[in-house]
Amino acid sequence: MERISWDQYYMAQSHLLALRSTCTRLMVGATIVRDKRIIAGGYNGSISGGDHCLDEGCYVVDGHCIRTIHAEMNALLQCAKFGVATEGAELYVTHFPCVHCAKAIIQSGIKKVIYATDYKNHPYAQDILQKAGVSVMQEELEDTVLDYNKSEKLSFTADLLKKLEKAGVDSVEMKDLHERANQLFTSS
Repeated sequence: MERISWDQYYMAQSHLLALRSTCTRLMVGATIVRDKRIIAGGYNGSISGGDHCLDEGCYVVDGHCIRTIHAEMNALLQCAKFGVATEGAELYVTHFPCVHCAKAIIQSGIKKVIYATDYKNHPYAQDILQKAGVSVMQEELEDTVLDYNKSEKLSFTADLLKKLEKAGVDSVEMKDLHERANQLFTSS
């Protein structure tokens, strides 16, 4: 089995963290890495001991849920709480950071942001990150990274398609089945 890249490894961690999110509007996860070591992680959710959006609904003011703390902020606060330096670190996050998180990222000394999905990318957030010298790049999580049975699924699908072809399935339909199988295993 081929090892996944560091970027895919940390992005997968961020996606796992997002599964802990308690906000019903958007599940976000963030992982802070320094010297190829995870130093903190966060997801968007309520304050410790507070009401959660899952239970009480989102508390929306001016189009934003003010009940939640963003994933990036939770990860940064975890570092602050436990005295872990963030200077020169990298942040892997499932969605492009908002303006407030971008400001906190800059102030924390993080030098690189790797995000998976564009999400309301605010021009000011992009501008201040660039002016602060924070490298920003998009790295989507490959769907198959966490699929431990990928090889078996590929083999089974290939065998099944061969048997269908031998059984005399129409060539036009076979072409469609091949294309659909390729889309399943190559989508990102």
